[in-house]
Amino acid sequence: MSEQSDNKIKNGQDGEQSPALNEATDVGWHFDNSYSRLPAAFYARKNPVPVRSPHIVVFNHALAASLGLNAEALTNDQGAAIFSGNVIPEGAEPLAQAYAGHQFGGFTMLGDGRAILLGEQLTPASERFDIQLKGAGKTPFSRGGDGRATLGPMLREYIISEAMHALGIPTTRSLAVVTIGEPVFRATVLPGAILTRVSTSHIRVGTFEYIASQNDPENGPENIQILADYTIRRHYSSLISVDNPYLAFLHAVIDRQASLVARWQMVGFIHGVMNTDNMAISGETIDYGPCAFMDAYDPATVFSSIDSRGRYAYGNQPHIAQWNLAKFAETLLPLLHIDRVQALAKAEEAIASFPTIFQRHWVAGMRAKLGLFTEEAEDITLIEALLKLMHEHHADYTNTFRALTLENLPNIPLFYEPAFADWRRRWQERLKHQSEPKEAALGLMRSCNPAIIPRNHHVEEALEAAVKRSDLTVMQSLLAALKAPFDDSPLHLKYRTPAVPSERAYQTFCGT
Repeated sequence: MSEQSDNKIKNGQDGEQSPALNEATDVGWHFDNSYSRLPAAFYARKNPVPVRSPHIVVFNHALAASLGLNAEALTNDQGAAIFSGNVIPEGAEPLAQAYAGHQFGGFTMLGDGRAILLGEQLTPASERFDIQLKGAGKTPFSRGGDGRATLGPMLREYIISEAMHALGIPTTRSLAVVTIGEPVFRATVLPGAILTRVSTSHIRVGTFEYIASQNDPENGPENIQILADYTIRRHYSSLISVDNPYLAFLHAVIDRQASLVARWQMVGFIHGVMNTDNMAISGETIDYGPCAFMDAYDPATVFSSIDSRGRYAYGNQPHIAQWNLAKFAETLLPLLHIDRVQALAKAEEAIASFPTIFQRHWVAGMRAKLGLFTEEAEDITLIEALLKLMHEHHADYTNTFRALTLENLPNIPLFYEPAFADWRRRWQERLKHQSEPKEAALGLMRSCNPAIIPRNHHVEEALEAAVKRSDLTVMQSLLAALKAPFDDSPLHLKYRTPAVPSERAYQTFCGT
Protein backbone atom coordinates (compact mmCIF):
# COMPACT_ATOMS: atom_id res chain seq x y z
CA MET A 1 0.00 0.00 0.00
CA SER A 2 1.38 3.42 -0.92
CA GLU A 3 2.07 6.09 1.70
CA GLN A 4 -0.66 8.25 0.14
CA SER A 5 -3.33 5.53 0.37
CA ASP A 6 -2.18 4.60 3.87
CA ASN A 7 -2.73 8.17 5.02
CA LYS A 8 -6.12 8.19 3.34
CA ILE A 9 -7.19 5.24 5.46
CA LYS A 10 -5.94 6.78 8.68
CA ASN A 11 -7.44 10.19 8.06
CA GLY A 12 -10.74 9.07 6.58
CA GLN A 13 -11.91 9.41 3.02
CA ASP A 14 -14.05 12.39 3.94
CA GLY A 15 -10.94 14.38 4.82
CA GLU A 16 -11.76 14.41 8.52
CA GLN A 17 -8.68 14.65 10.73
CA SER A 18 -8.12 11.46 12.65
CA PRO A 19 -7.64 11.39 16.41
CA ALA A 20 -4.29 10.26 17.77
CA LEU A 21 -3.41 6.92 16.24
CA ASN A 22 -1.54 5.16 19.03
CA GLU A 23 -2.44 4.58 22.65
CA ALA A 24 0.40 5.23 25.09
CA THR A 25 0.41 1.69 26.49
CA ASP A 26 0.29 -1.61 24.64
CA VAL A 27 -3.13 -3.02 25.47
CA GLY A 28 -2.94 -6.07 23.26
CA TRP A 29 -4.59 -5.00 20.04
CA HIS A 30 -3.90 -7.39 17.18
CA PHE A 31 -5.94 -6.25 14.21
CA ASP A 32 -6.26 -8.03 10.88
CA ASN A 33 -8.98 -6.20 8.99
CA SER A 34 -10.17 -8.53 6.27
CA TYR A 35 -13.49 -6.74 5.71
CA SER A 36 -11.67 -3.53 4.81
CA ARG A 37 -10.00 -5.39 1.95
CA LEU A 38 -13.35 -6.08 0.26
CA PRO A 39 -14.52 -3.83 -2.61
CA ALA A 40 -15.44 -0.23 -1.79
CA ALA A 41 -19.14 -0.96 -2.34
CA PHE A 42 -19.26 -2.78 0.99
CA TYR A 43 -18.43 0.14 3.31
CA ALA A 44 -17.32 3.73 3.71
CA ARG A 45 -14.06 4.68 5.41
CA LYS A 46 -14.97 6.81 8.39
CA ASN A 47 -13.41 7.72 11.72
CA PRO A 48 -15.48 8.18 14.87
CA VAL A 49 -16.47 11.75 15.64
CA PRO A 50 -14.42 12.89 18.67
CA VAL A 51 -16.32 13.52 21.90
CA ARG A 52 -15.86 16.05 24.64
CA SER A 53 -15.21 14.13 27.85
CA PRO A 54 -15.41 10.33 27.73
CA HIS A 55 -15.81 8.31 30.90
CA ILE A 56 -16.08 4.52 31.34
CA VAL A 57 -19.38 3.49 32.92
CA VAL A 58 -19.00 -0.29 32.71
CA PHE A 59 -16.18 -2.48 31.42
CA ASN A 60 -16.18 -6.23 30.74
CA HIS A 61 -12.93 -7.56 32.25
CA ALA A 62 -13.58 -11.21 31.37
CA LEU A 63 -14.37 -10.45 27.74
CA ALA A 64 -11.31 -8.22 27.45
CA ALA A 65 -9.10 -11.03 28.73
CA SER A 66 -10.57 -13.52 26.24
CA LEU A 67 -9.84 -11.05 23.44
CA GLY A 68 -6.20 -10.88 24.51
CA LEU A 69 -6.48 -7.31 25.80
CA ASN A 70 -4.74 -5.83 28.83
CA ALA A 71 -7.81 -5.00 30.91
CA GLU A 72 -5.86 -3.01 33.46
CA ALA A 73 -4.61 -0.65 30.78
CA LEU A 74 -8.15 -0.09 29.49
CA THR A 75 -9.94 0.88 32.69
CA ASN A 76 -8.45 4.37 32.85
CA ASP A 77 -8.58 7.50 30.73
CA GLN A 78 -6.72 5.68 27.95
CA GLY A 79 -9.49 3.09 27.73
CA ALA A 80 -12.16 5.78 27.75
CA ALA A 81 -10.39 7.52 24.87
CA ILE A 82 -10.31 4.30 22.82
CA PHE A 83 -13.90 3.25 23.54
CA SER A 84 -15.16 6.72 22.65
CA GLY A 85 -13.24 6.85 19.39
CA ASN A 86 -11.05 9.75 20.50
CA VAL A 87 -8.02 7.47 20.08
CA ILE A 88 -7.76 4.97 17.25
CA PRO A 89 -5.79 1.85 18.23
CA GLU A 90 -2.78 0.99 16.13
CA GLY A 91 -3.77 -1.32 13.31
CA ALA A 92 -7.43 -0.31 13.28
CA GLU A 93 -9.03 0.80 10.00
CA PRO A 94 -12.32 2.48 10.95
CA LEU A 95 -15.26 2.07 8.58
CA ALA A 96 -19.04 2.11 8.43
CA GLN A 97 -20.60 -0.96 6.83
CA ALA A 98 -23.21 -0.70 4.10
CA TYR A 99 -26.33 -2.82 4.27
CA ALA A 100 -30.06 -2.72 3.54
CA GLY A 101 -33.02 -4.22 5.31
CA HIS A 102 -36.64 -5.22 5.18
CA GLN A 103 -38.01 -3.26 8.13
CA PHE A 104 -41.47 -4.53 9.08
CA GLY A 105 -41.63 -5.98 5.58
CA GLY A 106 -40.59 -2.87 3.64
CA PHE A 107 -37.23 -2.60 1.88
CA THR A 108 -34.96 0.25 2.97
CA MET A 109 -31.35 1.23 2.22
CA LEU A 110 -29.58 1.51 5.56
CA GLY A 111 -25.97 1.04 6.66
CA ASP A 112 -24.12 1.81 9.87
CA GLY A 113 -25.67 5.19 10.56
CA ARG A 114 -24.13 5.50 14.01
CA ALA A 115 -21.64 2.64 14.26
CA ILE A 116 -17.98 2.43 13.32
CA LEU A 117 -16.15 -0.85 12.90
CA LEU A 118 -12.65 -0.26 14.27
CA GLY A 119 -11.36 -3.55 12.93
CA GLU A 120 -11.06 -7.28 13.58
CA GLN A 121 -9.21 -8.42 16.69
CA LEU A 122 -7.32 -11.71 16.50
CA THR A 123 -7.33 -13.37 19.90
CA PRO A 124 -4.60 -15.56 21.44
CA ALA A 125 -6.77 -18.53 20.40
CA SER A 126 -6.65 -17.27 16.77
CA GLU A 127 -10.34 -16.34 16.79
CA ARG A 128 -11.51 -13.25 14.91
CA PHE A 129 -13.90 -10.69 16.41
CA ASP A 130 -15.25 -7.38 15.14
CA ILE A 131 -14.69 -4.44 17.47
CA GLN A 132 -17.42 -1.88 16.81
CA LEU A 133 -18.29 1.45 18.41
CA LYS A 134 -22.06 1.98 18.49
CA GLY A 135 -23.04 5.65 18.82
CA ALA A 136 -19.76 6.96 17.39
CA GLY A 137 -21.23 9.83 15.36
CA LYS A 138 -22.47 10.55 11.86
CA THR A 139 -21.52 8.36 8.93
CA PRO A 140 -22.44 8.50 5.23
CA PHE A 141 -25.38 6.23 6.12
CA SER A 142 -26.85 8.37 8.92
CA ARG A 143 -29.80 9.58 6.81
CA GLY A 144 -30.07 12.84 8.72
CA GLY A 145 -29.51 11.33 12.17
CA ASP A 146 -26.91 12.57 14.62
CA GLY A 147 -25.13 9.22 14.78
CA ARG A 148 -25.23 9.20 18.56
CA ALA A 149 -26.69 6.88 21.19
CA THR A 150 -28.00 7.50 24.68
CA LEU A 151 -26.86 5.91 27.91
CA GLY A 152 -29.97 3.90 28.84
CA PRO A 153 -30.24 1.82 25.62
CA MET A 154 -26.48 1.19 25.54
CA LEU A 155 -26.54 -0.12 29.11
CA ARG A 156 -29.59 -2.16 28.21
CA GLU A 157 -27.72 -3.84 25.36
CA TYR A 158 -24.80 -4.50 27.70
CA ILE A 159 -27.07 -6.17 30.26
CA ILE A 160 -29.15 -8.25 27.84
CA SER A 161 -26.30 -9.37 25.58
CA GLU A 162 -24.22 -10.52 28.54
CA ALA A 163 -27.25 -12.31 29.98
CA MET A 164 -27.76 -14.10 26.67
CA HIS A 165 -24.11 -15.15 26.65
CA ALA A 166 -24.43 -16.60 30.15
CA LEU A 167 -27.54 -18.50 29.02
CA GLY A 168 -25.46 -20.12 26.28
CA ILE A 169 -27.25 -18.39 23.41
CA PRO A 170 -25.07 -17.18 20.49
CA THR A 171 -24.88 -13.41 20.73
CA THR A 172 -22.87 -10.31 20.11
CA ARG A 173 -21.26 -9.15 23.34
CA SER A 174 -20.49 -5.88 25.08
CA LEU A 175 -16.98 -4.83 26.03
CA ALA A 176 -17.63 -1.36 27.43
CA VAL A 177 -20.03 1.55 27.70
CA VAL A 178 -18.70 5.09 27.97
CA THR A 179 -20.48 8.38 28.44
CA ILE A 180 -19.31 11.11 26.07
CA GLY A 181 -19.77 14.21 28.22
CA GLU A 182 -22.27 15.62 25.72
CA PRO A 183 -26.07 15.66 25.64
CA VAL A 184 -28.09 13.87 23.00
CA PHE A 185 -31.41 15.36 22.00
CA ARG A 186 -34.35 13.00 21.64
CA ALA A 187 -37.83 13.59 23.10
CA THR A 188 -35.86 14.92 26.06
CA VAL A 189 -32.22 15.76 26.62
CA LEU A 190 -30.34 12.58 27.54
CA PRO A 191 -26.72 11.69 28.32
CA GLY A 192 -24.84 10.47 25.26
CA ALA A 193 -22.99 7.17 25.32
CA ILE A 194 -21.07 4.72 23.13
CA LEU A 195 -21.18 0.93 23.35
CA THR A 196 -18.22 -1.18 22.26
CA ARG A 197 -19.79 -4.24 20.66
CA VAL A 198 -17.93 -7.48 19.94
CA SER A 199 -19.14 -10.02 17.38
CA THR A 200 -17.78 -12.73 15.15
CA SER A 201 -18.85 -10.38 12.34
CA HIS A 202 -21.51 -7.81 11.51
CA ILE A 203 -22.46 -9.42 8.18
CA ARG A 204 -26.25 -9.44 7.98
CA VAL A 205 -28.94 -10.71 5.66
CA GLY A 206 -29.24 -7.01 4.87
CA THR A 207 -25.60 -6.90 3.79
CA PHE A 208 -26.41 -9.39 1.04
CA GLU A 209 -29.57 -7.47 0.19
CA TYR A 210 -27.59 -4.25 -0.18
CA ILE A 211 -25.06 -5.74 -2.58
CA ALA A 212 -27.74 -7.57 -4.56
CA SER A 213 -29.76 -4.36 -4.91
CA GLN A 214 -26.93 -2.31 -6.41
CA ASN A 215 -27.69 -1.31 -9.98
CA ASP A 216 -24.27 -2.35 -11.21
CA PRO A 217 -24.61 -4.80 -14.12
CA GLU A 218 -20.84 -5.02 -14.44
CA ASN A 219 -19.85 -5.70 -10.81
CA GLY A 220 -23.13 -6.60 -9.07
CA PRO A 221 -23.13 -10.40 -9.57
CA GLU A 222 -19.38 -10.50 -8.96
CA ASN A 223 -19.75 -8.63 -5.67
CA ILE A 224 -22.41 -11.05 -4.42
CA GLN A 225 -20.01 -13.90 -5.09
CA ILE A 226 -17.19 -11.99 -3.37
CA LEU A 227 -19.40 -11.45 -0.30
CA ALA A 228 -20.58 -15.07 -0.27
CA ASP A 229 -17.02 -16.38 -0.64
CA TYR A 230 -15.80 -14.09 2.11
CA THR A 231 -18.60 -15.08 4.50
CA ILE A 232 -18.09 -18.78 3.82
CA ARG A 233 -14.37 -18.45 4.56
CA ARG A 234 -15.06 -16.52 7.72
CA HIS A 235 -17.99 -18.49 9.19
CA TYR A 236 -18.48 -21.73 7.25
CA SER A 237 -15.00 -22.74 6.12
CA SER A 238 -15.89 -26.44 6.02
CA LEU A 239 -18.05 -25.70 2.96
CA ILE A 240 -15.30 -24.29 0.77
CA SER A 241 -14.58 -27.53 -1.07
CA VAL A 242 -18.10 -28.98 -1.39
CA ASP A 243 -19.70 -29.41 -4.82
CA ASN A 244 -22.10 -26.46 -4.55
CA PRO A 245 -20.75 -24.30 -1.70
CA TYR A 246 -23.38 -21.61 -2.14
CA LEU A 247 -26.31 -23.99 -1.77
CA ALA A 248 -24.57 -25.61 1.19
CA PHE A 249 -24.02 -22.11 2.59
CA LEU A 250 -27.74 -21.36 2.35
CA HIS A 251 -28.61 -24.60 4.13
CA ALA A 252 -26.02 -23.94 6.85
CA VAL A 253 -27.35 -20.43 7.53
CA ILE A 254 -30.90 -21.82 7.70
CA ASP A 255 -29.79 -24.39 10.27
CA ARG A 256 -27.99 -21.83 12.45
CA GLN A 257 -30.92 -19.45 12.41
CA ALA A 258 -33.37 -22.24 13.21
CA SER A 259 -31.19 -23.25 16.16
CA LEU A 260 -30.85 -19.64 17.34
CA VAL A 261 -34.56 -18.84 17.28
CA ALA A 262 -35.34 -22.16 18.98
CA ARG A 263 -33.02 -21.12 21.80
CA TRP A 264 -34.78 -17.76 22.05
CA GLN A 265 -38.10 -19.55 22.36
CA MET A 266 -36.81 -21.87 25.06
CA VAL A 267 -35.93 -18.97 27.41
CA GLY A 268 -38.86 -16.71 26.50
CA PHE A 269 -36.74 -14.10 24.71
CA ILE A 270 -38.46 -11.70 22.33
CA HIS A 271 -36.14 -9.86 19.96
CA GLY A 272 -38.73 -7.25 19.13
CA VAL A 273 -37.44 -6.06 15.76
CA MET A 274 -36.51 -8.99 13.52
CA ASN A 275 -35.82 -6.93 10.42
CA THR A 276 -33.47 -8.51 7.90
CA ASP A 277 -30.73 -6.07 8.87
CA ASN A 278 -30.96 -7.51 12.39
CA MET A 279 -30.26 -11.10 11.32
CA ALA A 280 -26.56 -11.95 11.47
CA ILE A 281 -25.27 -14.52 8.99
CA SER A 282 -23.03 -15.90 11.74
CA GLY A 283 -26.08 -17.04 13.72
CA GLU A 284 -25.53 -14.62 16.60
CA THR A 285 -28.25 -12.53 18.21
CA ILE A 286 -27.62 -8.94 17.16
CA ASP A 287 -29.12 -5.49 17.80
CA TYR A 288 -30.81 -5.39 21.20
CA GLY A 289 -33.36 -2.65 20.69
CA PRO A 290 -36.94 -3.27 21.87
CA CYS A 291 -36.13 -6.73 23.24
CA ALA A 292 -37.44 -8.28 26.46
CA PHE A 293 -38.07 -11.55 28.26
CA MET A 294 -41.56 -12.92 28.64
CA ASP A 295 -42.99 -13.36 32.15
CA ALA A 296 -46.40 -15.07 31.83
CA TYR A 297 -46.43 -17.48 28.90
CA ASP A 298 -48.36 -16.11 25.95
CA PRO A 299 -47.34 -16.63 22.29
CA ALA A 300 -48.89 -13.27 21.38
CA THR A 301 -46.58 -11.33 23.70
CA VAL A 302 -45.19 -8.13 22.17
CA PHE A 303 -43.12 -5.58 24.07
CA SER A 304 -42.00 -3.29 21.25
CA SER A 305 -43.78 0.06 21.12
CA ILE A 306 -43.52 0.08 17.33
CA ASP A 307 -44.86 -3.43 16.68
CA SER A 308 -48.54 -2.54 16.82
CA ARG A 309 -49.63 -5.52 14.68
CA GLY A 310 -47.54 -8.16 16.44
CA ARG A 311 -45.36 -8.98 13.45
CA TYR A 312 -42.48 -9.81 15.80
CA ALA A 313 -44.49 -11.38 18.62
CA TYR A 314 -42.91 -14.24 20.57
CA GLY A 315 -44.90 -16.92 18.80
CA ASN A 316 -44.25 -15.43 15.37
CA GLN A 317 -40.46 -15.36 15.61
CA PRO A 318 -39.91 -18.70 13.78
CA HIS A 319 -42.14 -17.59 10.89
CA ILE A 320 -40.32 -14.28 10.58
CA ALA A 321 -36.95 -16.03 10.62
CA GLN A 322 -38.11 -18.13 7.66
CA TRP A 323 -39.37 -15.00 5.87
CA ASN A 324 -36.02 -13.27 6.39
CA LEU A 325 -34.14 -16.30 5.14
CA ALA A 326 -36.22 -16.27 1.99
CA LYS A 327 -34.92 -12.75 1.34
CA PHE A 328 -31.40 -14.03 1.91
CA ALA A 329 -31.97 -16.89 -0.53
CA GLU A 330 -33.12 -14.44 -3.20
CA THR A 331 -29.75 -12.70 -3.10
CA LEU A 332 -27.93 -16.00 -3.72
CA LEU A 333 -29.96 -17.06 -6.78
CA PRO A 334 -27.22 -16.15 -9.30
CA LEU A 335 -24.84 -18.43 -7.39
CA LEU A 336 -27.13 -21.42 -6.84
CA HIS A 337 -27.45 -22.42 -10.50
CA ILE A 338 -26.74 -20.89 -13.88
CA ASP A 339 -30.38 -21.47 -14.84
CA ARG A 340 -32.64 -19.14 -12.84
CA VAL A 341 -35.57 -21.58 -12.79
CA GLN A 342 -33.39 -24.29 -11.27
CA ALA A 343 -31.81 -21.79 -8.90
CA LEU A 344 -35.22 -20.74 -7.69
CA ALA A 345 -36.29 -24.35 -7.20
CA LYS A 346 -33.20 -25.05 -5.07
CA ALA A 347 -33.80 -21.92 -2.99
CA GLU A 348 -37.47 -22.72 -2.44
CA GLU A 349 -36.64 -26.26 -1.38
CA ALA A 350 -34.08 -24.98 1.11
CA ILE A 351 -36.42 -22.39 2.63
CA ALA A 352 -39.25 -24.91 2.83
CA SER A 353 -37.04 -27.05 5.07
CA PHE A 354 -36.91 -24.38 7.80
CA PRO A 355 -40.03 -25.39 9.80
CA THR A 356 -38.84 -29.00 10.08
CA ILE A 357 -35.34 -27.94 11.11
CA PHE A 358 -36.66 -25.44 13.62
CA GLN A 359 -39.05 -28.03 15.06
CA ARG A 360 -36.18 -30.47 15.49
CA HIS A 361 -34.07 -27.92 17.42
CA TRP A 362 -37.02 -26.71 19.48
CA VAL A 363 -38.31 -30.15 20.44
CA ALA A 364 -34.81 -31.28 21.39
CA GLY A 365 -34.46 -28.25 23.64
CA MET A 366 -37.89 -28.68 25.18
CA ARG A 367 -37.22 -32.36 25.86
CA ALA A 368 -34.13 -31.31 27.81
CA LYS A 369 -36.18 -28.74 29.74
CA LEU A 370 -38.38 -31.64 30.87
CA GLY A 371 -35.49 -33.97 31.67
CA LEU A 372 -36.02 -36.26 28.69
CA PHE A 373 -32.90 -37.99 27.36
CA THR A 374 -34.73 -40.16 24.87
CA GLU A 375 -37.21 -39.48 22.09
CA GLU A 376 -40.80 -40.68 21.88
CA ALA A 377 -43.51 -39.70 19.44
CA GLU A 378 -45.84 -38.43 22.19
CA ASP A 379 -43.26 -35.98 23.56
CA ILE A 380 -44.53 -33.12 21.43
CA THR A 381 -48.06 -33.67 22.75
CA LEU A 382 -46.71 -33.62 26.30
CA ILE A 383 -44.78 -30.38 25.70
CA GLU A 384 -47.68 -28.63 24.01
CA ALA A 385 -50.10 -29.69 26.75
CA LEU A 386 -47.93 -28.03 29.39
CA LEU A 387 -47.62 -24.83 27.36
CA LYS A 388 -51.39 -24.77 26.85
CA LEU A 389 -51.94 -25.00 30.63
CA MET A 390 -49.36 -22.28 31.25
CA HIS A 391 -51.11 -20.01 28.77
CA GLU A 392 -54.57 -20.65 30.17
CA HIS A 393 -53.45 -19.94 33.75
CA HIS A 394 -51.03 -17.07 32.99
CA ALA A 395 -48.17 -19.03 34.53
CA ASP A 396 -44.70 -17.54 34.61
CA TYR A 397 -42.67 -19.21 31.86
CA THR A 398 -39.28 -19.27 33.57
CA ASN A 399 -40.45 -20.08 37.09
CA THR A 400 -42.80 -22.86 35.99
CA PHE A 401 -40.08 -24.85 34.27
CA ARG A 402 -37.63 -24.22 37.10
CA ALA A 403 -40.20 -25.34 39.67
CA LEU A 404 -40.49 -28.70 37.91
CA THR A 405 -36.91 -29.43 39.00
CA LEU A 406 -38.04 -29.45 42.67
CA GLU A 407 -39.29 -32.44 44.61
CA ASN A 408 -41.96 -30.31 46.28
CA LEU A 409 -43.74 -27.89 43.99
CA PRO A 410 -43.97 -24.28 45.22
CA ASN A 411 -47.15 -22.33 45.81
CA ILE A 412 -48.05 -21.49 42.21
CA PRO A 413 -51.76 -21.40 41.23
CA LEU A 414 -51.21 -23.57 38.14
CA PHE A 415 -49.95 -26.42 40.31
CA TYR A 416 -53.30 -26.68 42.14
CA GLU A 417 -55.22 -27.29 38.92
CA PRO A 418 -56.54 -30.85 38.36
CA ALA A 419 -55.48 -30.61 34.71
CA PHE A 420 -51.91 -29.94 35.79
CA ALA A 421 -51.97 -32.88 38.21
CA ASP A 422 -52.97 -35.09 35.31
CA TRP A 423 -50.21 -33.63 33.12
CA ARG A 424 -47.62 -34.15 35.87
CA ARG A 425 -48.65 -37.78 36.26
CA ARG A 426 -48.15 -38.33 32.51
CA TRP A 427 -44.76 -36.59 32.66
CA GLN A 428 -43.60 -38.71 35.61
CA GLU A 429 -44.60 -41.84 33.74
CA ARG A 430 -42.67 -40.64 30.69
CA LEU A 431 -39.53 -40.16 32.80
CA LYS A 432 -39.71 -43.85 33.78
CA HIS A 433 -39.33 -44.87 30.12
CA GLN A 434 -35.64 -43.92 30.10
CA SER A 435 -32.73 -45.67 31.75
CA GLU A 436 -31.29 -42.52 33.33
CA PRO A 437 -32.19 -42.11 37.03
CA LYS A 438 -34.53 -39.34 38.13
CA GLU A 439 -31.70 -37.31 39.64
CA ALA A 440 -29.97 -37.27 36.26
CA ALA A 441 -33.19 -35.99 34.68
CA LEU A 442 -33.48 -33.26 37.31
CA GLY A 443 -29.83 -32.34 36.75
CA LEU A 444 -30.47 -32.01 33.02
CA MET A 445 -33.47 -29.79 33.75
CA ARG A 446 -31.50 -27.57 36.13
CA SER A 447 -28.86 -27.10 33.43
CA CYS A 448 -31.47 -26.08 30.81
CA ASN A 449 -34.02 -24.08 32.81
CA PRO A 450 -32.61 -20.81 34.13
CA ALA A 451 -33.50 -19.67 37.59
CA ILE A 452 -32.67 -16.09 36.64
CA ILE A 453 -33.35 -14.09 33.49
CA PRO A 454 -33.05 -10.32 33.03
CA ARG A 455 -36.64 -9.63 34.03
CA ASN A 456 -37.92 -6.41 32.59
CA HIS A 457 -38.70 -4.66 35.86
CA HIS A 458 -35.22 -5.39 37.21
CA VAL A 459 -33.58 -4.13 34.01
CA GLU A 460 -35.59 -0.93 34.16
CA GLU A 461 -34.73 -0.48 37.83
CA ALA A 462 -31.03 -0.76 37.00
CA LEU A 463 -31.26 1.64 34.06
CA GLU A 464 -33.20 4.24 36.01
CA ALA A 465 -30.64 4.18 38.83
CA ALA A 466 -27.74 4.49 36.38
CA VAL A 467 -29.18 7.18 34.12
CA LYS A 468 -31.12 9.33 36.58
CA ARG A 469 -29.01 8.98 39.72
CA SER A 470 -25.61 7.91 38.39
CA ASP A 471 -25.94 4.89 40.69
CA LEU A 472 -24.33 1.83 39.10
CA THR A 473 -24.69 -0.47 42.10
CA VAL A 474 -28.15 -1.69 41.05
CA MET A 475 -26.87 -2.66 37.60
CA GLN A 476 -23.73 -4.30 39.00
CA SER A 477 -25.83 -6.44 41.35
CA LEU A 478 -28.07 -7.49 38.46
CA LEU A 479 -25.09 -8.32 36.26
CA ALA A 480 -23.58 -10.44 39.02
CA ALA A 481 -26.79 -12.49 39.25
CA LEU A 482 -27.08 -12.85 35.48
CA LYS A 483 -23.59 -14.36 35.22
CA ALA A 484 -24.90 -17.56 36.85
CA PRO A 485 -28.45 -17.92 35.54
CA PHE A 486 -28.76 -21.63 36.41
CA ASP A 487 -27.69 -21.26 40.06
CA ASP A 488 -30.11 -21.24 42.98
CA SER A 489 -28.11 -18.83 45.12
CA PRO A 490 -30.21 -17.29 47.93
CA LEU A 491 -28.24 -14.08 47.37
CA HIS A 492 -30.05 -13.66 44.05
CA LEU A 493 -33.53 -14.71 45.11
CA LYS A 494 -35.03 -11.27 44.35
CA TYR A 495 -34.18 -11.65 40.65
CA ARG A 496 -36.46 -14.69 40.38
CA THR A 497 -39.54 -12.70 41.37
CA PRO A 498 -41.97 -11.85 38.54
CA ALA A 499 -43.24 -8.33 38.16
CA VAL A 500 -46.18 -7.23 40.28
CA PRO A 501 -49.36 -6.31 38.34
CA SER A 502 -48.46 -2.60 38.23
CA GLU A 503 -45.17 -3.48 36.46
CA ARG A 504 -46.57 -5.84 33.83
CA ALA A 505 -47.82 -3.27 31.31
CA TYR A 506 -44.37 -3.04 29.79
CA GLN A 507 -43.13 -1.49 26.55
CA THR A 508 -39.66 -1.25 25.06
CA PHE A 509 -38.38 1.18 22.49
CA CYS A 510 -35.75 1.06 19.76
CA GLY A 511 -32.54 2.10 21.49
CA THR A 512 -31.27 5.51 20.49
